[in-house]
Amino acid sequence: MSYALDVNILLYASDAGVPEHPRATEFLRQCLAGGELLCIAWITVMSYLRMATHPALFAQPLSHAEAASNVEALLERPHVRVLSEDEGFWDAYCSVVAGIPLRGNLVPDAHLAAILKQHGVKTIYTRDRDFRKFDFLDVRDPLS
Repeated sequence: MSYALDVNILLYASDAGVPEHPRATEFLRQCLAGGELLCIAWITVMSYLRMATHPALFAQPLSHAEAASNVEALLERPHVRVLSEDEGFWDAYCSVVAGIPLRGNLVPDAHLAAILKQHGVKTIYTRDRDFRKFDFLDVRDPLS
């Protein structure tokens, strides 16, 4: 069985100034210790690097080197796989968004959902309820 993490879980685990930090850190620690296949999409990695280093989003933003080090610590785990768009991605994207009014912040969520669908990943841990719009996903909030 496999699962994916959304960027918000990684961000909460990196920002000691938010109330979700302790729970996100513990959840991420469990993910890294477990043997279940953990899937991270490149779009999630790049979003993490962009947001974790952004002074408007973090009271104490990470340096790029710090954020990159966090990514490396995640990616070096033997049970972590990085996902990206495969051949036929556009068709997968179109099938994921069919019938969903799509705009704004839902576009990158749909992008990630399409990548997960291409790779057969059905579970995502996130605090973002918008992922519930994609009926093939089992959306779980690990911090509630």
